[in-house]
Amino acid sequence: MRISTAGLAGLASAAALLAGTATAQETPDAGGPVTLVYAGRLLDRPGQAPRGPSTLILRDGRIVEVRDGHVDPALFPGATVVDQADRFVLPGLIDSHVHLTSDLGGQARFLAGVTDNLPAHAFRAAENAQKTLMAGFTTVRNLGDAGGVTLALRDATAEHRLPGPRIVDAGESISTTSGHMDGRLGFNDDLREHIGHDNVCNGPESCREAVRLQVGRGANVIKIATTGGVNSRIGAGLGAQMFEDEARALIETAHLYGLRVAVHAHGADGVNLALRLGANSIEHGTIFDDETLRLFRQSGAYYVPTLSTVNGYLERLAADPDAYPPEVMPKIRWRIEITGQSLARAVPAGVRIAFGTDAGVSKHGRNADEFALMVRYGMTPMQALEAATVNAADLLGLADEIGSLEPGKRADLIAVDGDPLQDVSVLTDVDFVMRDGQIYRDDARD
Repeated sequence: MRISTAGLAGLASAAALLAGTATAQETPDAGGPVTLVYAGRLLDRPGQAPRGPSTLILRDGRIVEVRDGHVDPALFPGATVVDQADRFVLPGLIDSHVHLTSDLGGQARFLAGVTDNLPAHAFRAAENAQKTLMAGFTTVRNLGDAGGVTLALRDATAEHRLPGPRIVDAGESISTTSGHMDGRLGFNDDLREHIGHDNVCNGPESCREAVRLQVGRGANVIKIATTGGVNSRIGAGLGAQMFEDEARALIETAHLYGLRVAVHAHGADGVNLALRLGANSIEHGTIFDDETLRLFRQSGAYYVPTLSTVNGYLERLAADPDAYPPEVMPKIRWRIEITGQSLARAVPAGVRIAFGTDAGVSKHGRNADEFALMVRYGMTPMQALEAATVNAADLLGLADEIGSLEPGKRADLIAVDGDPLQDVSVLTDVDFVMRDGQIYRDDARD
């Protein structure tokens, strides 16, 4: 049989292609040293069924390839093997709502606000960041702290100079005067004007300026409050405390600068106001009505339930019945009683849900306690895991970087004993934590 010159060229091209394919299966693209992570089971794409024994091939802090089975390390001379072959491996978790500078609450937090200096807040934030990372949360969205502490911590953890999660930071949260974010509440007139309050606004122009101030400080996201807050030291309730023109100015200005807007809102009136104006997420959302569900579906905004706040309240009150001032206690009792009802309505209505705890009200390092509450109020374990991975990554604008274990994404992953798809409580005891390919926790086996 005779083969033409063109045919020979075609065969040569095919042979080269096959050779290249075989080589690519053995060696990832050139770069730094290879790390092979063996998984007993692997949830690489939350929302899809987990894989059995698998290998994650990492280079330069990113995932190069995911293969079935445990790859022979001889194929990758000099590779480091990270053996999690008897554990369940999944993406690093994401908490969309934390406050890293404090674990205190009630009267203790109020007092610390005027007795602790900025370095004390900074050290506490660093401690809480480490607790959070060790608990398996490799990314957080920090929604409001004063003094630029967490903005600086964001940069330090980004460069791995300090152990902590990747931080998306809001700078200082914004409300109107006497709103939830007004730090002067509870102080007498002699002290009020000496307490920083450039994060409060009144009227559209003032509110635009408040957003621009946070933009200038380097905020990644803007946090506003359209309603009162449980911990606000006034008894003005939890309904709307912001006019539409003020809320519109805040949201439109943030979007003008390309920043997303997270909205603290409890009452349905304040929730609906924010959703109508284009908020990207609603934090807490303690009361929903039918209009709320319609607006969520129409806008595509995320709901961040922060159910764990009730754990913080219950624990502090058990230790000290007077932990909170009289004007706050009725709101706390109401929050404890009603928490979870909105989530129970949101899940069957198809509202997009992202995981968030409000850690700082609840305890840092115990962020995974939220999973059991999410399941209690209507989510499946898989849905709860999606909320803490792919959904939260999308909300934070990081879906191309984190949230799943796919080629090209950052090597953020954790491992647990047991199956979180059967029992979410196993996520409260993480055995292995890797962020950007760096191992921060690897508990010894018995």
